[in-house]
Amino acid sequence: MSTDISVIVIIPARGGSERIPGKNLLPLAGIPILAHSILHARSAKLVDEVIVSTEDAEITREAKKYGAEVITRTEELASATATSESALLHVLDERKKQGKEDPDLVVFLQCTSPVRKEDDIDNAIQQLIDEDVDSIFSACRNYALIWNKASDGLKSLNYDYETRKREQDMEEQYRENGSLYVTKTSLLREKGNRLGGKTSVYLMDEFHSFQVDTAQQVDLVRWIVRQDKADWPSDIELVVFDFDGVMTDNKVEVTENGDEFVRCNRSDGLGIDHLRDANIPMIVLSTEKHPIVKLRCEKLQLPCHQGIGNKAKYLTEYLQKENIDASKVAYLGNDMNDLECLHMVGFPVVVADADPSVLGAARIVLSTPGGQGAVREFSDKLLAAKK
Repeated sequence: MSTDISVIVIIPARGGSERIPGKNLLPLAGIPILAHSILHARSAKLVDEVIVSTEDAEITREAKKYGAEVITRTEELASATATSESALLHVLDERKKQGKEDPDLVVFLQCTSPVRKEDDIDNAIQQLIDEDVDSIFSACRNYALIWNKASDGLKSLNYDYETRKREQDMEEQYRENGSLYVTKTSLLREKGNRLGGKTSVYLMDEFHSFQVDTAQQVDLVRWIVRQDKADWPSDIELVVFDFDGVMTDNKVEVTENGDEFVRCNRSDGLGIDHLRDANIPMIVLSTEKHPIVKLRCEKLQLPCHQGIGNKAKYLTEYLQKENIDASKVAYLGNDMNDLECLHMVGFPVVVADADPSVLGAARIVLSTPGGQGAVREFSDKLLAAKK
């Protein structure tokens, strides 16, 4: 790859979002959506600087946390009507004030497109150099037949419905996916546009071409990220277990005296012992407050946090206190009250008989139901990844 050019990545990330409040900081695989783009940029070999442009204090903190430089823009430049180009040019101007020369290339990343492949940025930069073009945009092949609703009725835009061609006989068409743009800085300065001059397309597959603009797309992108990272991790710093439905089969037997009994699996205890032998910290986080939970956790020598109404809030505060990154946390749950925790950690796992509402949040669905050895299966697979 060529290394004699200067390249900066700019990631505009304003605090306001009309469709999804706080969109740029939504948790995705244990880290904010914004952090995915920062980490993609920082891992690119051809990138010299990674800059986030924002007006928001919380975004500023998170951007710095994940290793980006931050240039603060005005509220006007962060309004819903401000263009992305205005943010890009503002960053260049602020760098000039700092005595820095313009780079040869600007890479513009949209943090609402967090599903790039690790080498996409380097490959797009190198393609611009090899093809000797002025700008590149990422896109996927478009196979859709597009219609426009005009004042005089519907019109087909990209094909003639009266002489309908086979898909393979149509000219190649591309759908701009918004994931990344590479532009010569001189062109951006001259035209005030991310694209212009000789332009080329950097092809990405459709799987990695989704943006987060609606609540439904949030769920879809979370699923895609989980598929990209479906391997069991080797760097977990904390395991969090739900109790009911994970360490039990989610059933309760009640005697005529009102005493309650639950069913547990002895092999789960061995799995916990194996995790402890591997020096992996563990806790139990339970909504239910019951002597059974306390007694079982004492027997397993597990720290027990029970009677927790808002588990996600409690876990967030616990991780901050213990200085543990959420992306290094594994959570094993089974039901709706685990959903927010599953979204916020790096490795969300559910048991085989988990409620359907949480299946979509899991990177891994175990093959064993709760209370029947699910914790042992989890333990065995997690430890196998460390070998």
